[in-house]
Amino acid sequence: MSPEVSIILPTHNRAWCLERALNSVMDQEFRNWELIVVDDGSTDSTPELLRRYPRARTLRLPENRGVSHARNRGVREARASCIAFLDSDDAWLPQKLSVQMEFLRRHPGAVACYTDEIWIRRGVRVNPMKKHRKFSGWIFPHCLPLCIISPSSILLRRTVWEEIGPFDETLPACEDYDWWLRLTWRHPVEFLDQPLIVKYGGHEDQLSRRFWGMDRFRVRALEKLLREARLSPGQQRGVLETLVEKTRILYSGFEKRGNREEAERYAAAWKHYAAALDRLSEAPVCGERPVP
Repeated sequence: MSPEVSIILPTHNRAWCLERALNSVMDQEFRNWELIVVDDGSTDSTPELLRRYPRARTLRLPENRGVSHARNRGVREARASCIAFLDSDDAWLPQKLSVQMEFLRRHPGAVACYTDEIWIRRGVRVNPMKKHRKFSGWIFPHCLPLCIISPSSILLRRTVWEEIGPFDETLPACEDYDWWLRLTWRHPVEFLDQPLIVKYGGHEDQLSRRFWGMDRFRVRALEKLLREARLSPGQQRGVLETLVEKTRILYSGFEKRGNREEAERYAAAWKHYAAALDRLSEAPVCGERPVP
């Protein structure tokens, strides 16, 4: 029987938590899936661990190329009509796939759905802040400040992946933010108000801890969207407002750190986007659909 869902699980030197993620897939109530684990050049005991999971198909990459390359490689190998992602430091609740697949069956026009989350930081459950609130439908405006969709929570139809294209492998971080913007300016995305994944944070190898000034990568994603997407006037305004805010923050941060070259670069970008925003006529942002 052909799988209905292809699960893409990229990992790099995370044998310490990978077993938890793998077991959460094995415990799914929905059974018609294939699991593609992309070992992104691990040098720890990951290969030995994976040999204990014969149902997982492992793609072993010779060198570490980053999470975007690993996810893209996994999707190229996928056989199913629906795609799910699972980060190796996260875990799914047993009903995760069954709830989402039932939703897509009942809503054939929906291209993707995502779920609520449980957050664990250093072994303690924490509550998300107000800025992390989830929304349903035309959620593009809500995705501009920060990424509200966790890769581990989404289930999407293969057709929308083929429409939008792969993760941007030039971004060392915020590649998910970039992809969700490319998705949500085109399509509504449905939120299922059930906590069906567990996100574990606070460990040293998180990308958010590795890079200072994550907004640098969000600015690159927004600039690309402004260049390449057929945004409506309201969507353009939302992007420009976000660029003004993020370049201002980056200017201030680099200024405080004494990095004059980067401070001047973001100061110039701040002025440029502020001027572009002034030239753009007033237009509603929330709920506005893309230009046909």
